[in-house]
Amino acid sequence: MKKFEEKTIHTDSIYKGKVISLQVDDVSLPDGNTSKRELIKHPGAVAIIPVTQEGKLVMVEQYRKALERSLVEIPAGKLEPGEGPEETAKRELEEETGYTTDKLEFVTSFSTSPGFADEIVHVYLATDLKKAESKLDGDDDEFVELLEVSLEEAEQMERDQRIWDAKTAYALLYVKLKGLMV
Repeated sequence: MKKFEEKTIHTDSIYKGKVISLQVDDVSLPDGNTSKRELIKHPGAVAIIPVTQEGKLVMVEQYRKALERSLVEIPAGKLEPGEGPEETAKRELEEETGYTTDKLEFVTSFSTSPGFADEIVHVYLATDLKKAESKLDGDDDEFVELLEVSLEEAEQMERDQRIWDAKTAYALLYVKLKGLMV
């Protein structure tokens, strides 16, 4: 057994939804004892850092029910079955912002909440943005407002906690360190 590895003994599926599934695993611990783990299974997601030729960050504001408030975020969305991360990134960019690009650069991938969820977010930088000829329709239950902000405006939104999620905080650090925004 690998150091600290927990071996699954039994899995109970609790809920299977449109976005997530919940399961409870009985696990064998490295010391031979057993425990339970409540786990959220997620197909994975992408997040896009869209920077205009003028050096503005394209963001969306939307209501987040889990927090009971609106947040300003970089565009993002979940992977669909059979869809790779780059394909998802291009689709989500167009659906949420109305922009397209031929210049999509992989930045990184990270786990959002490894203590209880297996979601991995793949982050892409999108530059050389062009307005799509006809915007793809987004999800029927998704309402977003498009924003194009300077680095200074985004940093103020972060101080005001209008930007309050990890992927967007990461994006702001990334564009600042790379000197991609004005």
